[in-house]
Amino acid sequence: MQIGICSAVLILGLAQSGRTQTNTGPTADIVDKAAPELATSPLAIIGATPDQEALLRSQIQIMNPAVVPLRIVFVPHGKYIDTARTFQLHVPKGFGSLMFTHLPSRTVFIDIARYLGPDWLGYWMAHELGHLATNSAKESDAENAAHEFRRRLKDSRNKHLH
Repeated sequence: MQIGICSAVLILGLAQSGRTQTNTGPTADIVDKAAPELATSPLAIIGATPDQEALLRSQIQIMNPAVVPLRIVFVPHGKYIDTARTFQLHVPKGFGSLMFTHLPSRTVFIDIARYLGPDWLGYWMAHELGHLATNSAKESDAENAAHEFRRRLKDSRNKHLH
């Protein structure tokens, strides 16, 4: 247990002092155009591909939450399970854990093995932003706040289709 806590603190400490991924090529243009405020914010996205990072930054900007996570960490499944155990994540019966938010550090952890694409990422990130917006670990509170974030994503998609 002590090793798990130390490794989590180390990860969070390194993420705070480390740099975010740098983008080159066409994805850098996506981030610059879609999310200029987030591109310069303290949000660190760790372990994502450049395309995932660009997508995530643009989705978060579209959702426009009052509270933005400080870190979003994509981790392999085994490390995700260890991290969830370290933070004593409580998963309601009948549910699985795809990603979770550690409220005190404003860090979102995403299980890379369960990543299912752009729509999936937006849907569940809205839920995690709901936890931050309500500052609550309760799933019902997060879902209530997530409805508005999901509506903003849907409106943005519809705007681009017309």
